[in-house]
Amino acid sequence: MERPKQSHENQADSRPTTNESSLNGHFDGLVKKDTRNVGCQGTGTAGESSSHTGSSVVENWKHERTRSIEDNEMSLPSLAAAYTTIIRGLGEDPQRQGLLKTPWRAATAMQFFTKGYQEKIIDVLNDAIFDEDHDEMVIVKDIDMFSMCEHHLVPIFGRVHIGYLPNKRVLGLSKLARIVEIYSRRLQVQERLTKQIAVAITEALQPAGVGVVIEATHMCMVMRGVQKMNSKTVTSTMLGVFREDPKTRDEFLTLIRN
Repeated sequence: MERPKQSHENQADSRPTTNESSLNGHFDGLVKKDTRNVGCQGTGTAGESSSHTGSSVVENWKHERTRSIEDNEMSLPSLAAAYTTIIRGLGEDPQRQGLLKTPWRAATAMQFFTKGYQEKIIDVLNDAIFDEDHDEMVIVKDIDMFSMCEHHLVPIFGRVHIGYLPNKRVLGLSKLARIVEIYSRRLQVQERLTKQIAVAITEALQPAGVGVVIEATHMCMVMRGVQKMNSKTVTSTMLGVFREDPKTRDEFLTLIRN
C-alpha cells in the first residue's frame, strides 16, 4: 500500500486541548524549536532533526520518575493510617480480626496499582529501539490494561490497540505493552492515557504516524452512579499519517477489529 507523503503542517490529535508537549512530562522545560523541517510532527514539540530530538527526549526521560521504592517504604505507614481512618469513617471497627491487617494490605495494593509513577520510559526503551528498513504498519492489539480512575479511585480495565508506521526505526514489540503498563498504572482518565501512550511512542521513534485505541470498562459507571453494567468507553488518538490519511487510519481500524 502506497503511503502519502507527510505534511509539513501535520497537527496532533486536537480533541483534548492539553498541550502534548508537556503531557508525558518528557519535554517539560525545553525550549520549543522550529518545526518546519521535521517530517513527523504530532507531539507539539520537535527538534531540528530526529537525532537532536531523540537526545532531548532521552535527557528528559531521566527525570520522569516521581516516586521511588524508598518513597514507598516511607509513605506506607501514613497510607495505612489513612485507610484506618477510612474504615473507621465507614462505621467499621478497624480492630476487629478481619480488618486488623486491611489498612496495610490496602496501602500496599494501592502502591502496586500506581506503580507507573516509579517507572521511567527510558528504562524500558533504552536498548529496544532498532534500525530497520520497514515501512509497513506494525500493530500490537488486545493489550490488557488496568488503571485507576482519578475521580473515584476505582478500577478501569480494558484493552489497548497500538499501531505505528515506522520511519527507519522499530521498537521491540513487548515494549509497547510496557509503555501501556507505565502510563496505565497511575491515577488516570482514559482520554489522557490514550494520548500519553501515543505521544511516548512518537517521541521515542519519530515514526510516520501512530494510532492508539483503548476500549475500557469504568467501575465508577458500573458499581456506582448510572450503574450501567455493559457500558464501555472507547477513546482514540491518531498522530501523523494516521490522522492525515483516511486510508491509513481505516487500515489500522480494520486490522484491530479483525
